[in-house]
Parts: sequence; structure tokens; C-alpha cells
Amino acid sequence: MTEKPKLGVYICHCGINIAATVDVEEVTEYAQSLPNVVVARNYSYMCSDPGQLLIKNDIKEHGLNRVVVASCSPRMHEPTFRKALQEVGLNPYYLEMANIREQGSWVHEDREAATAKAKTLVAAAVAKVRLLEPLTSREVDAEPAALVIGAGIAGIQAALDIADAGFKVYLVEKSPSVGGRMAQLDKTFPTLDCSACILTPKMVDAANHPNIELLAYSEVEEVGGFVGNFDVKVRKKARYVDVSKCTGCGDCAKECRLANRFPNEFDEGLGKRSAIYLPFPQAVPAKYTIDPEKCLFLTRGRCGKSPKCVDACRAEAIDFEQKDEIVTFKVGAIVVATGFDVFDPAKKPEYGYTDYPNVITGLEMERLVSASGPTGGDIVVHNGEEEITPKEIAFIQCVGSRDQSVGNEYCSRVCCMYTAKQAHLIKDKIPDATVKVYYMDVRAFGKGFEEFYDRVRREGIRYVRGNPSEIFKRGNKLVVKVEDTLTATPLEDEFDLVVLAVGLEPRSDDRKIIDLLRLSQSPDRFFLEAHPKLRPVDTASDGVFLAGCCQGPKDIPDTVAQAKGAAASALIPLARGKVAIDAQVAEVIEDTCRGCGFCVSICPYTAIELVTINRMGHSVEVARVNEALCKGCGSCSAGCLSNSIQPRSFRDRQILPQIAALGGIR
Repeated sequence: MTEKPKLGVYICHCGINIAATVDVEEVTEYAQSLPNVVVARNYSYMCSDPGQLLIKNDIKEHGLNRVVVASCSPRMHEPTFRKALQEVGLNPYYLEMANIREQGSWVHEDREAATAKAKTLVAAAVAKVRLLEPLTSREVDAEPAALVIGAGIAGIQAALDIADAGFKVYLVEKSPSVGGRMAQLDKTFPTLDCSACILTPKMVDAANHPNIELLAYSEVEEVGGFVGNFDVKVRKKARYVDVSKCTGCGDCAKECRLANRFPNEFDEGLGKRSAIYLPFPQAVPAKYTIDPEKCLFLTRGRCGKSPKCVDACRAEAIDFEQKDEIVTFKVGAIVVATGFDVFDPAKKPEYGYTDYPNVITGLEMERLVSASGPTGGDIVVHNGEEEITPKEIAFIQCVGSRDQSVGNEYCSRVCCMYTAKQAHLIKDKIPDATVKVYYMDVRAFGKGFEEFYDRVRREGIRYVRGNPSEIFKRGNKLVVKVEDTLTATPLEDEFDLVVLAVGLEPRSDDRKIIDLLRLSQSPDRFFLEAHPKLRPVDTASDGVFLAGCCQGPKDIPDTVAQAKGAAASALIPLARGKVAIDAQVAEVIEDTCRGCGFCVSICPYTAIELVTINRMGHSVEVARVNEALCKGCGSCSAGCLSNSIQPRSFRDRQILPQIAALGGIR
């Protein structure tokens, strides 16, 4: 080290978050006594402009070349203080933060113990900061294009916003049509707008936008590279229909030998479809798809003398020779909008979902009341003996939500309101129906939600506070066994139809996206954001952003809002044309590297590879770090057998003095 360390230590009160438990003045006096400390100060809010100005002025006046800030989590404010150092010409990596809030004041009630711990944490930070090295971040070019995975309302909105800003978007959807779950809905709460009327124009806009390349019936297979330079491989699955020729007339589906034989997934199995099908009338693209698992010609090699769909198609669009196609491209940012699954009520056998045909889910009710549904909007169910128009209807809320027994402790947020909406629609279609809602709590949290809930109750919908324990059959009626917890009255109410307000769950195929993009999951198994408040659409993987229900349950307005936020975040690297690469990454000492490849196998970000170099006239393999991919997590350093790879700013010679200073913590 050529220059003598001259340290400034700054202790934050954080209002009363720190000062209520830690004696800040005592910690400041202690810091002043530590080696190489030139100045030590404390201030109410170090992250504020006056607090940062204290640091800047001291750097100028006292010639400080190292700074320690003892405050809250570095995750929140390390960029803030680094920027302050940089503004006055000091290398931003000459900063060390001591977390005396989360690791001190918040976990101690004893003021003396908390103060002692804060002193030790400050001493450890001082011990390390004296040995830090100047680092320089660099920039790489960013590809001016984005990938959006999932084309529900979140994916469509994000794609349109990015495309409207003038950038290329690849919109990839697993299903034959865009639209997602919103396309299955009849009306939207609390305004009762037609869901299709809102969604369909956006679906068409996404398909026709000059900057959007729609890849429906496709899946992302590989994602390589790093922020600004992602290499993407997408598999376009064979439809066995030439989309350039198909007119969407439907003659093929009508003439199919297996016409209307199979449960229609879009109608939640309540309707039927053929082996060649259009998912729903407003599908985009409006092109038919042959189900390779159902088609006789594809599964058995023959379909009568000739496939009837071929004979019926006047446009000659049927093509059984079609193969999957691999498409590759580069993008600078990725938006994940893969949506959700609904809870499977078979996991709650006491509700009889698999036993009684007139016990249905909320999403199945959506298809029943929808004009485009299997019954044309007529509410008709089978009670085990005959089809009937139900007159006594029950809704059971929180099925698969707020339930430890099925592993879903979270609230799904939409169930209370879609139940109120469906109850209203039932009363509208069957005015003399009796409708009861069994609930634990009603959470009408959004704009206009409480007013809509009050409106529904005025319409005669009866709310009963109680969590039903069982549903069983009595004659041709369903009996709901429950205790009214407001009156402590046991009830056995009879109904023609029971609707289970099932909650929202992470998609069952999320593991593939997690592995592709190196995403994390929160305890509820939805994708984990980088920070719940300050970075709600970012992920730990730079350049990858979250939109919609893949991040957690939310309604349509919140989904659209988050999609716009994700699009805005994705536009930053695209618009700048460059992305900054953090300097705190792992570094290999090639002279001692054994080339064992152990670090390659344990790196969670696939940031290390083996390369061949010439060492003293011999070709040898050594590890090399892709700095754009590396996150400086230290896994490689922990596993290195020859101590040849270490993260910058976390080298042994910097960490060991810090550990020694921490020896007093118990």
C-alpha cells in the first residue's frame, strides 16, 4: 500500500431505529480511538443530503482516503454512499459499511449489549477498510432488444411498452394463443368490465406491432450470456398447420374424426374440443393447432383412408411433415411474466371436488358465466342425476390460501373480490337464487373494492363467517357443514352448487425458468424480487425482471402496473446502450490455479470456465471468470482447492483482520 490510510467513520442514528438501543455518542468516541481514524462523527440520517455532505466535506478537508459508515444494511444504501465518495474524487470501493441496525439495535433489547456489539462491528469494518484496494467498474454494450416470457396481460403490457419505446421485443408464449388467464374471465371486478373487451385489443396490438415478434406455441430452451448480451434459444413447436395459409375458418375441427372428444383446457375441462383446435374464439393468432398427443395420424400413423382435416381444409394448410423449429437471437434484457396456476382443490378432499360434479372451482364458474363458455353463459350444472339450474349456491373462500395444511400460508388477494363478482353475476342471471359466502375474513383492499363488496351484500348475498369442515351428499343436495363463528352456531346448509374460491399458486413448471435464468424463490415459492420495496421488479440476475403473478398473487390493475414497471426497468439498459459491470467479482491467480474445474461446477451463475494458457512452455487449463456474469458470491473461493480464486474486496488478507476484530462477539 503506497498511501497511509486516513479513515473517516460515520455513525447513523437512523431516527430511533439505532439510537433507541445503541449509545451512538459512545460508539463515535470509540471509533475515534481506532487506528488510522482521522475523524468520527454521528448524524441523525447519514443517507440524507446533509449526512452525505458531512462525508464529502471531510474527504476534502481532511484528505480522507477510506470511509466507514455504520448504519443499516449495505443492500439498501451502499450505492448511495459509493456515489457520494465518487462525487468528490475518491474511489467508490474505498467504502465499508457496518450494519449496526439489523445486526445490532434490532436484535438487542439491552442497550449496553447493543452498544458493545456496535463498537465491535465498527472495529471490524475499520480493520477491513484499511486494506481495501481501488477497483474500477466497466461498461459493456447492450443489445437493443428484449425477451418477454409469457403473454398474459402482464407479458403483453410489458412487450407493448418496450416496443412502443422503439425497441425489438420477442414475445414468447407457451400456449397456441396469447391472453393467459385473463382471457378465461368473463367480467373484471370491481367495474364489471368485459374481460375480453379489455384484453382482445391488446392481444391484437401485440400480434400486429412492427417491433414485436410473437412466438406463440413456443418455449425458451436456453439462455446464456449476461445482462445486455443474453443469447436465447427458443423452440417453436410444430402446429402441423401452416400459419401463413390457415384462415381460421374452423372446417378442419368440425370434420375431425375426433371432433369434440377431448376436455377443452381453456374451459377448464367443462367443454370439449377436437384434436385440431382453436383455444378460444378470440385467440391470437387465430390459427388452428393439432394436438400431437390426441391426433390419430400423429399417434398411430393413420386416420381412416386419409385425415378428414386435410380433406376439409380448402386453404391446404394442414402439414403433418412440419417439425419443431429452433430460433436463436440476442437480447439486452428479459422480462419474466409466466403467470400462475390455480390451487388444485383435490388436495382438500373434505370438500368433495373429485366426488361431486356440482362442486366446482372459481375459474370453472368463470367459464360457466362467460358468453364464450361451454354453456353460452347459462349456469347449468350436473348434480349427479341430471343437469339443473342451481337455485341454492354456496361459495367457500380461502381454498388453498392462508392454509398451512397445504403449504400455502399466504393470501391470494383476488379470491374475496372474484367471489363477490361471481355472486353478483349469479344473482343477475338467476334472480331468485339464494347465494351464501362462507369466509374467514373479507379483504377488500383495492380501489373501489370495499364499495363493490357493500353493493353485493345489498343485493342479498349473505356472508357467513366460518370455515366449512366438510361437504357431503344428502339426496341430490350438497350439505356444507360449518360453524358460524360470529354466533357460535353449527350449521348444515343444503345447496345445489358449491363454488370453491381457489387461490393462486406458482406454476408447476417454474423450475425450468428458475434453472434457465438462475432465479430465486421466496418462501411462498413465487419468484423472489431483489428487494421487496426498493427493487420489486428486479431479480438477483441482472437484466432479468419480473411482472405479474409469477412474483406473487395480484389482481389485474396491480399486474399491469408491475408490467409497466418491469418494462421501464428493462428499457434502461436498452436506451443507454451500455450496462455497468460491478468490479467486486472473483479473480483467478492463474499462476497457482490447478485447473481442476471444481469452481466451474459449483458456481451458481455459470460465470467460470476452463481455458487453456501457456505456462512456462506448457499448455495448461486454468479457470477464468466472466466478470459480466459473476456476482461475487464467493462460492468459488470457498471451494477452491488451491486458494487461487477470491472475490475482490473480500480477499483473505482483507477478511481475516475483520474476523479477528469480530472475536469479541458472542
